Amino acid sequence: MASLVQTLAVAEYLSFSHAAKALGVSQSCVSARVKALEEELGILLFERNTRGVRLTEAGRLFVERAAAGIDQLDHAVKTAGMAASGERGRLRIGVHGLIAGSFLNNLLADYRKEYPYIVVEMVEATARDSIAQLRMNRIDVAFVVGVFDLPDCHSKSIWTEPLVVAISACHQLADQSGVTWADLASEQFLVRHGGTGPQVHDHIVLRLAGRWLQPAIQRFEVERGTLLSMVAQGFGITLLGAASGLFPTPGIVLLPITDEPEPVVFSAVWSPHNRSAALRNLFSLAAEIGRSTRSA
Repeated sequence: MASLVQTLAVAEYLSFSHAAKALGVSQSCVSARVKALEEELGILLFERNTRGVRLTEAGRLFVERAAAGIDQLDHAVKTAGMAASGERGRLRIGVHGLIAGSFLNNLLADYRKEYPYIVVEMVEATARDSIAQLRMNRIDVAFVVGVFDLPDCHSKSIWTEPLVVAISACHQLADQSGVTWADLASEQFLVRHGGTGPQVHDHIVLRLAGRWLQPAIQRFEVERGTLLSMVAQGFGITLLGAASGLFPTPGIVLLPITDEPEPVVFSAVWSPHNRSAALRNLFSLAAEIGRSTRSA
């Protein structure tokens, strides 16, 4: 590599002495390395005479190709370095959905500003499907509702949100400042098969088990927007994270559940074999946003 760099310098300056000065080495060193390269190639790259140096035709072609190769190698080294530091590459993320203004939405927006050369790919799925894709190495991280303890995956809590109930604006409870689980025991709950539907279903069963009759829960193969439209029309009620209030739905009122003991936990799940610097940077940014949010 040193011989090649010094040969390119001689070709640029058409002078061994000027090339040596530019490189900060002796002229004899440059001359010896260029000569050694010519002997190794079996090609005369330069014509030397008392008036200076000029490239042979073979030398001109060699230098053009070699310079292009050096540029490509330099680009490859820089690209690899950026990938190693998490500044270039891709990050594949599994989510249950995004709400404008939510913690995850803000995290991803800030991440894309901070790391513009990372291609962020998004996959929307249930927690179960996201973890399955994680195990098949189709995504790098899954953001899911709940706390997970999986033998083959790492997980940690990233943020929390209070739990709220979504009811029609015409519902008899709509004017209250809050409700209890007892208030909701006889209601018709609507949940999705996809997204956070499975976790919502299990949470309702857990909270109402043993104290009231079997909760009435209907499951639908619909998108979140359709489910909320059904709530607005009075088909039933559903549960949401408080961030849903940042993106209001006409005809729906969100009420806090006053006896809900804990906020909803949102966790990141990823493979212990994933050494992605891009993923580490995402977690670092999440922790930074979390600290600033708590101190605000």
